[in-house]
Amino acid sequence: MKPLIKASNILQSESSVYMGWLLPVIHQLLSKLNRLETSSKTCTPLISALQNGLHKRFGQMMEDPELAAAAVLLPKFKTSWTDRADVIEAALTYLKQHLKTSENEGELQRESSDDDDFFSRPLSKMLQSPFELDGYLACASDNIELLHSFPAIKKLSLKLNTALPASAACERLFSNAGLLFTSK
Repeated sequence: MKPLIKASNILQSESSVYMGWLLPVIHQLLSKLNRLETSSKTCTPLISALQNGLHKRFGQMMEDPELAAAAVLLPKFKTSWTDRADVIEAALTYLKQHLKTSENEGELQRESSDDDDFFSRPLSKMLQSPFELDGYLACASDNIELLHSFPAIKKLSLKLNTALPASAACERLFSNAGLLFTSK
């Protein structure tokens, strides 16, 4: 049960709350359970039940390109969290499509600002979004601060990795808040 407890603690953590942690943690948990299954003699039914439950609950999520893209946009994981090339390829395709649409939106905003200043020059981009993705993936750093060097990647990462406001920490706070407003 140790791998399951570790995975559970990571996913309900209060420090690294990013959607991109979900698939790498589940993938790692499944691989650890596979290794335990081959070495264990007595706990095989428990391990099989855990694996079946994980596949039943998270099977469709493991194929979701948006969740895979969220994992790729975290410098800790990039493309190294899974050995499945089809999942990584789907995530990279998703990222390229969304980087192109954000680039087009940026061009529309620049055109409207050109109307304000007649002599304005078009803004030259140091890195264009498709090349920005390649540069991001090529960086060896796994620090989250790396995203500051790639503005389009950072914007998309914030969009995909923003946690939902309902979390275990929030629920604990709300349940304790009931005690704060009483005579106690």
